[in-house]
Amino acid sequence: MPQRDEDIYASAPLRRLLDEQTRVLTPELQRCFGTYALLLDASEGDAPPALPLLGCWISLRLDNGCYRGAVQATADEALPFVDDAFELVLLRHVLEVAPHASALLSEAVRVLAPGGVLALTGVHPLSVWAPWFYWRTRGKSQVLRMPLQLSHHLQQAGLEIERVQRVGRGWPGLMPVRTPATNPFGGGYVLIARKRRRMATPLRIKQASARVPAKGQLSPSTRRSSAL
Repeated sequence: MPQRDEDIYASAPLRRLLDEQTRVLTPELQRCFGTYALLLDASEGDAPPALPLLGCWISLRLDNGCYRGAVQATADEALPFVDDAFELVLLRHVLEVAPHASALLSEAVRVLAPGGVLALTGVHPLSVWAPWFYWRTRGKSQVLRMPLQLSHHLQQAGLEIERVQRVGRGWPGLMPVRTPATNPFGGGYVLIARKRRRMATPLRIKQASARVPAKGQLSPSTRRSSAL
């Protein structure tokens, strides 16, 4: 019988689910390009996906209410980055361990550049995985969230949802089973959204008065209403 452990994300079922989610996400993110990308993770030692068009990854792990990695901060604070800093933000199961998931999601939107991509992964709450997940994390504060709820939050924040899909096997068995990465009854999900670009404000051209020289004539292209 499987036993509860301290780090559920190091368990064999979750490791396989993380691999399947990465396998689904990576082709979708190959088009992302820019200078900086941000990975917020719930498990230790996970490398970000290899994306050739992105220059540099900054990785943070949320553990016991604190961010650890490239910078050190508490989860109660705003992310220590300026607005619009990243062309890609990847939240990998981190909302499940965040003390304030809605605030973290808003912060992820804030640091995402216009036109940039926000990618989310997690365990689906309406799956056979959910009872297993809560049993393995008994006594902790992990909360599973519906992708539909997250999509609504992101749309309200000005993002366009590009993909929401169930991923992985339908049950967290210990024995490896060959299954397609995408599965309508999968235990995990991936969500991809894009931040809308800011609309350029058109400038209103101020009409200048045209002075007519003495005994002169107006150009055919000049409107007589603008002449003094």
